[in-house]
Amino acid sequence: MTPAQWQRVRELFEVALDAPPANLREWLEAQSADSVVRREVESLLNHHSRAGSFLNEPVPESVPALLDEEEAVAAGTVIGHYTVVRELGRGAMGRVYLATDSRLGRQVALKALAPHLTGDASHRERLKREARAAAGLAHSGICTVYALEEIDGHLFIASELVDGHTLREEIVRDRQPRADTILATARELAEALASAHGKGITHRDFKPENVMRDRTGRLKVLDFGLARSSHALTPLSSSPAGALATLPGLLVGTPAYMSPEQLNGQPADPRADVFAFGVVLYEYACGVHPFEASTPLGLAARVLEGDARPVADGCRHIPPHVAAVVDRCLRKSPAERFATAGDIVQALASGNAAVEPVRPDRFQTMWRVHQAASMALYVVAATIAWWIKEQFKSPLSLWTFVAIGIAATIAGVSRAHLLFTWRMNRSRLTHEWQRVRPAVVAIDLLMAAALAVDGTSFVGIRPLWGMLTIAFAVGLALSTTLMEPATTEAAFNQPAP
Repeated sequence: MTPAQWQRVRELFEVALDAPPANLREWLEAQSADSVVRREVESLLNHHSRAGSFLNEPVPESVPALLDEEEAVAAGTVIGHYTVVRELGRGAMGRVYLATDSRLGRQVALKALAPHLTGDASHRERLKREARAAAGLAHSGICTVYALEEIDGHLFIASELVDGHTLREEIVRDRQPRADTILATARELAEALASAHGKGITHRDFKPENVMRDRTGRLKVLDFGLARSSHALTPLSSSPAGALATLPGLLVGTPAYMSPEQLNGQPADPRADVFAFGVVLYEYACGVHPFEASTPLGLAARVLEGDARPVADGCRHIPPHVAAVVDRCLRKSPAERFATAGDIVQALASGNAAVEPVRPDRFQTMWRVHQAASMALYVVAATIAWWIKEQFKSPLSLWTFVAIGIAATIAGVSRAHLLFTWRMNRSRLTHEWQRVRPAVVAIDLLMAAALAVDGTSFVGIRPLWGMLTIAFAVGLALSTTLMEPATTEAAFNQPAP
């Protein structure tokens, strides 16, 4: 299938997701005369409807067994020094109860963490560390965590009981808020997240359901149960990535409010919260999700591939500098968003919509120059291998030349793909780079090793040329292991994988 056909398939697929036609075959025949395009669109829609069906219901309803490992605690039950009054709700992290703290004589929200989260010893310790980190947050816009309790082998989190309603309830009332209310809401939420980010805490599940407005009108960010601390992470295994998620291998959070990097299974940092902040504020101001689609799977696809409609188009009375902040928060590349919510607070306070990118373009220019220079080095490496083959005509030099030629082709095409992605689809650049980078590094190191062996084989005969060949091999290895991580971190504001 040609690129033009794929483009047409994608266009028709997205149109059909938005407004499913009554008769798909007739609609496709009217839209395209190309039978290959029609078959591909029909196949995609068929698989989409089946693959996305499991997302249409909340987890507690679709897979109740996951959360019903234990019976709900009955009213009047005493748990340590807490007396349960009634169940307030339940979610993926466990059940939440209204309880009375007998020591201090106050009501609290007591969350009983689900047994499937605490059964494994390493998961249990990680949850304890993250709950302690969340308990260290002290801000009027964050629901206070009072205590982490371990009672009879079960983990409980006691937190402030907020009397009010969620931001979700305000959104579903179908009334657009006033401009001053949007600005005040943006400031309160940004200040609360900024307090957490300032202490190295990333929420990872920021959404309207986790924001409440109490009876005084003050907003409170709830449920740092999925939060991650960047300050006190001690890996529980040899893999550093193991410490970056509450449960390794799981997609943590709510897909509709996840950043593209979270949906791709990458670790979340404050910029993921910044993306979620943009989604929440967009939805609050406009009443619709910025990546709205007819199915949850379609919404996730749009977060990954599409761009949000500018918030000012759907909410014309939103203050211009707030609109600029929201639009920047929703950028695909983490490097193009605000680095933390603290930067959002500053942008809202200054009223300056024309904020500079997180990383100036000259840094990405340096990264692109490095890619082009690396491709030139591959040509030089293949040329050197060819010269050695012609000079010494040994089986070793012949097969070294063949191996280096193949490796240079693969690595060169991979880097050219990155440059093409930067030019044609910049929102995918970070994802593509992280996907290609490990293979390119491995090929570069193998190529350098092969050249070094080649140089060593004739250094006794021609010391100068042998030494230069070995030095070039060392330079090639250092270019990919020492120089490229520096240019990458400068360009993307994140370390090389």
